[in-house]
Amino acid sequence: MSTIGNRIFTNFKRPSRELIEKFRGLPSSNINDEMNRLYCMHDYITLQNPDTAVQLLGTAITVKVPIGDNLFFHQALDMAQPGDVIVVDGGSGNNRSLAGEIMMRFAQTKGLAGIVVDGCLRDLDGIKKLTMPIYCKGITPQGPYKNGPGEVNAPVACGGQVVFPGDILVGDMDGIVVIRPQDAEELAEVAHKKHSSEDKTFALMESDIVEYSKKHAETTEKRKEGKGIITLESWTAKYQMGE
Repeated sequence: MSTIGNRIFTNFKRPSRELIEKFRGLPSSNINDEMNRLYCMHDYITLQNPDTAVQLLGTAITVKVPIGDNLFFHQALDMAQPGDVIVVDGGSGNNRSLAGEIMMRFAQTKGLAGIVVDGCLRDLDGIKKLTMPIYCKGITPQGPYKNGPGEVNAPVACGGQVVFPGDILVGDMDGIVVIRPQDAEELAEVAHKKHSSEDKTFALMESDIVEYSKKHAETTEKRKEGKGIITLESWTAKYQMGE
């Protein structure tokens, strides 16, 4: 039998910490807007400890496992370094958890930057007390098997996104955006500009609502141009009985 699907790749290139830190404090929405809104994970990947978690920001170490089996998840925990985010392709399985509080506490104590699982976790009461951001598809008390096979540090699918080992992940309450390191420098610059522009918008809204309302209406009109939209006095004027 081929070894495909039963492999551990030990090395991958991590982006510099300096590059990763360029995304500190940026909302996932601002970043994804500047990626033409194509690189966010699906909404079913949700933050499980929103009251205690810091921002998700780190380098992906990837894991692919069969539904309901976490042998290679444990392998990734052993291999992960501080600042890494373990990203698990669990096949979106709902019937068994792939980890619980023990593994999550181990990851936090090792200094990992987060856990993202396309599948289920368990021990939610304990997970909610941790500061390391933990994302998953769902929660179930049913535990996993530990038989394999699987892969570590191969490309995986998680929340509708392809994630490569070494990708930069940024996450918050809205969700997670996936960034290729080769795009990161330019992306960080334009995302910061986007964020600054929004801050100016909020400042204008608070200081001069009349002026902001005027600008908003002008923008709406421009967006309507060329779309064949008509304006009528009322619905009843157009559709009265007998007309």
